[in-house]
Amino acid sequence: MTAVRQTWQVYMRGLRVFLRQPAYLGMTLFQPIIWLLLFGALFKAVTKIPGFHGSYINFLTPGVVVMLAVFSAGWTGMGFIEDINGGVMDRMLSSPVWRGALNAGTVANGAFMIAIQTTMIVLIALVLGADFKGGVGGVVLLIFIASLLGAAFASLSNGVAVLARQRETLIGAVTFVQLPLTFLSASLMQGSLLPGWIKTVSKFNPVNWAVEAGRSAAMEKIDWGLVASRIGLLAGLALVCAMFASRAFAK
Repeated sequence: MTAVRQTWQVYMRGLRVFLRQPAYLGMTLFQPIIWLLLFGALFKAVTKIPGFHGSYINFLTPGVVVMLAVFSAGWTGMGFIEDINGGVMDRMLSSPVWRGALNAGTVANGAFMIAIQTTMIVLIALVLGADFKGGVGGVVLLIFIASLLGAAFASLSNGVAVLARQRETLIGAVTFVQLPLTFLSASLMQGSLLPGWIKTVSKFNPVNWAVEAGRSAAMEKIDWGLVASRIGLLAGLALVCAMFASRAFAK
């Protein structure tokens, strides 16, 4: 129970910081609108490519959800760098707090923000004519999958931040990982239309795992085998990344 209480306190600290920055709050809520409308207009013509099936807004929505999860969670470690530079981290580490709670609390905060952004995307997609064949349950699964992927990337970001202790290093590392993983997936383009080598790489890409599972859960007739296997892979990745972040404090 002590670990849960400590995690909750770290989570609430992050939430209070977030709510005290109205501009950041506005950007967080407005960003999903920009992404969905921008990518929807930019790539709408791909529906004319032979072999592409269905509505592009249906196809795009889970991709944008996953992309936002990756990009939002990737900057979680910035909070740790601020704490290190401000001396806050030293004070926290001198207390008997469980090191895992420092990571878990910030990860939970990031997952909460991802859930809010995903809800915004779903509402906008509905207005644009998206058909969520998976119903409410499928949307909930989509939110869970995006949050699980976000948790993995948030822990990875925290671990790198603690080890590097420099904003520039974290920015470089996050950018180096985010962009290739996003474009080496079926986020924006149907998997059957991707080049062969990208198809091969995407099988080992956690972003693609989330895209496939989210799309199957929310926009199609749910393939429970696919969804369950991808959730299992993402859960394993999140656990490994959490262990990495917790052990980073020992350095």
